[in-house]
Amino acid sequence: MYPYDGDPLASAERVPHLPVGIDGWTTTRHAGSFGLGSSEPVESVMRRWDRLLDALAARGVVRLATAHQVHGADVVRHATHWRGWLRERGVDGHITDVPGTALAVTIADCTPVFIAHPRGVIAALHAGWRGTAAGILSVGLDAMADLGCPADECRVHLGPSICGACYEVGPEVFEAMYGRRTDGKGLLDVRAVLGEQAMRRGVTELSVSALCTRCDQRQFFSHRGQDAGRQLGIIALGSVPPIDRFTTAGDTHQHVESS
Repeated sequence: MYPYDGDPLASAERVPHLPVGIDGWTTTRHAGSFGLGSSEPVESVMRRWDRLLDALAARGVVRLATAHQVHGADVVRHATHWRGWLRERGVDGHITDVPGTALAVTIADCTPVFIAHPRGVIAALHAGWRGTAAGILSVGLDAMADLGCPADECRVHLGPSICGACYEVGPEVFEAMYGRRTDGKGLLDVRAVLGEQAMRRGVTELSVSALCTRCDQRQFFSHRGQDAGRQLGIIALGSVPPIDRFTTAGDTHQHVESS
């Protein structure tokens, strides 16, 4: 279904205005799905992951942290110099200050949140309405602050996700988000809520993608558009000499739990 066999980052949407030594991308439909829940053969998806790992290695990135996401607000810190591809369980965000590390979240309408600081600290968050209501952005910013990077010095980008005009939700969502129920369904702009949360935390360097995963299904996968495919939001901290391929090893990491 997706015959593309090249660098999946070559067609990706770039994260703008990141500090020197930090890169970020949102992959597109052109590169194929990175989700394992579709009817596509697992081996095809895994070959796609292999191409991604090679593309990162060519950019000096020797470790990739991902997760089985649960729409929560827990963030895990990756603090040791392991190599390879790690898939955490039960978290929706990652943070690191270890050069040569990439962090990735899987998305199909939820917002990929990219956080970066010039000191060389990065975070990636998966923010759907549940995670947004649970405060995953604040958890991520707190984790950045714990590493000496206060919110007013961080660069935050909200990547491609479903726009407010496309996202109709029920009263229970508004209650979770705002503490009050509505009489019926309504439209919700999750990125706008995240932007407001970021500004309340003192973030001054904030950018928001104008791209909607539902409006432009030629470019992105959309859960609301009945897609089973998934794209990735990736942020990477470079400075490791480029290598040909990934190697695999273990990991030691630390959870930062939501309160």
